[in-house]
Amino acid sequence: MSLKVGDIAPEFKLYNTEKKEVSLSDFKGKTVLILFFPLAFTGVCTTELCSVRDGISFYNDADAVVLGISVDSLFVLEKFKAEQSLNFDLLSDFNKVAATAYGALYEDFVLGMKHVAKRSAFVVDKEGVVKYAEILESAGDLPNFDKIKTTLSELK
Repeated sequence: MSLKVGDIAPEFKLYNTEKKEVSLSDFKGKTVLILFFPLAFTGVCTTELCSVRDGISFYNDADAVVLGISVDSLFVLEKFKAEQSLNFDLLSDFNKVAATAYGALYEDFVLGMKHVAKRSAFVVDKEGVVKYAEILESAGDLPNFDKIKTTLSELK
């Protein structure tokens, strides 16, 4: 089941690249942009996350926390974050719990891979309510960052 605007965002506890457990509830009282992405070190994922990195001042000005989540191990994400100089947390959903809860999981992906996170974007407000939800069927597409930024601006 996919999340939609107005739903309560499911809680998750995942590890970041510093091996620290991070929960959605850690950010209660803050707006959170959750970006699920299929796999580190792939072209579209790198483009997406680097565009967020390069525009982080907008997200900071909107008082929004950015969380990137993939099914990669935290060790792969640590290397990816360092190589791309990403300035926001990457979380490992290796067990696919968060992606499943958010309805953002491909059953079948490319090259015979299964259970990979769908490229998705969710804006969660300070009370934990989903204010923007976009789950892309094609991993080659990018989320609509204009709509995401509009939603974040309206929540500020």
